[in-house]
Amino acid sequence: MRRAFLGEFEEIILLVVAACPTEAYGVNVWEDVQQQTGRAITMSAVHTTLYRLEEKGYLSSVLGGATAERGGRRKRFFTLTALGVRALQDIQAVRDRLWHAIPQDKFQLIVG
Repeated sequence: MRRAFLGEFEEIILLVVAACPTEAYGVNVWEDVQQQTGRAITMSAVHTTLYRLEEKGYLSSVLGGATAERGGRRKRFFTLTALGVRALQDIQAVRDRLWHAIPQDKFQLIVG
């Protein structure tokens, strides 16, 4: 199995799509990323990353129906693929191992 090497922003986008309680699409992913990270990001950065993750096989997408509120435009809904789930699990395992490898006294304040 191929290992997942994702950038931080790609990982965040995958996590937001995975955590989305409704269908994930550009606007709600964009809003959630900003809310969760406290960063101001552009919509185009989110769309570019969603499409790149789809090209890599971590996400799949389908077009929804056209709506009047969007001027007849359709939303593209994204979901994790099995490869995307495995990538997030691999990333979590690596991070867990690294966090557990830190000696307990490493983060204690040095008084002196």
